[in-house]
Amino acid sequence: MGKLITVVGNSGVGKTTFVKALCAVGGFTNMLEQHIERPFQQLFAQGLYRYALTNQVDYLLLRAEQELDIRRSQGTGVVDGGLEQDFHIFTHLFYQKGFLSQAEVELCERLYFFYREILPLPDLTIWLQASRDVITERFARRERSIQIAQVDDLRLIDDLLRDWMSTTPPNPLLILDVTTEDISYRTAIAKVLNTISS
Repeated sequence: MGKLITVVGNSGVGKTTFVKALCAVGGFTNMLEQHIERPFQQLFAQGLYRYALTNQVDYLLLRAEQELDIRRSQGTGVVDGGLEQDFHIFTHLFYQKGFLSQAEVELCERLYFFYREILPLPDLTIWLQASRDVITERFARRERSIQIAQVDDLRLIDDLLRDWMSTTPPNPLLILDVTTEDISYRTAIAKVLNTISS
């Protein structure tokens, strides 16, 4: 059965760049969020908020499918955000912003726990952290045609991350401060590879 590494963190902290760099060095398979390819993400990003629930269901299903592909392989796969972040962070972010109702959050919760009944938890969760100024600056530099989270959401996302980690922290969990890292993430990647091999 394949191994699963999940990389979580605030929007703009550098999850996707980190995952690509880690996979290039470690020879792992990356499974990215596919924000351009997701049909309901595009509609949601255009302000059609009635697609918020459809978008979340699509993402939760995508993440479960990605994990299943990784588990069926013999190698190691790395996902940016993943099932946990899409449920614990974005489902609740959209609820707090009024895009999802309580009943819709409960539907997402049922889906999440159903998937977790049939899929094992990640073998390692990496929480990328950086100072708020650095995250804000990196977020502003992001070149994405579809942007769901906004700069005003960064504080709320950080609060949701900390709430998740304080109540049901993933185990094992590796916390990496990447405030001073460049896009190679050399130091952080070395820590990850050392954790995996030990």
